[in-house]
Amino acid sequence: MATAHNSDACPPAVIPLIAERQSELEALCRQFHVRRLELFGSALGGVFDTRHSDLDFLVEFALLPPGDYATAFFGFKEAIEQLFSRPVDLVVLSAIRNPYFLRNIEQSKALLYAA
Repeated sequence: MATAHNSDACPPAVIPLIAERQSELEALCRQFHVRRLELFGSALGGVFDTRHSDLDFLVEFALLPPGDYATAFFGFKEAIEQLFSRPVDLVVLSAIRNPYFLRNIEQSKALLYAA
């Protein structure tokens, strides 16, 4: 498995907003039991608007009891919205039912963290 943790480098296409906060993002991933975090959407496509765009993340959590899972999901979402001072769409791969949306994500994602 590719790993992005314990690394000072982000994928080259990642916007500076993410790259500048990589170490804090990795700390939040550890705190909230994230196994894998990937960026997708406008932040990778060259159309990111630093004033208005949200950030789109694909997330996979460690196996947690249902109550702990909900706490981790919503806690992580709130923490990264605060970290980046903007709205965040946090998508769990297993919840995606639309094959076109899934294909689009798979073709345009960048790994930020893997435990």
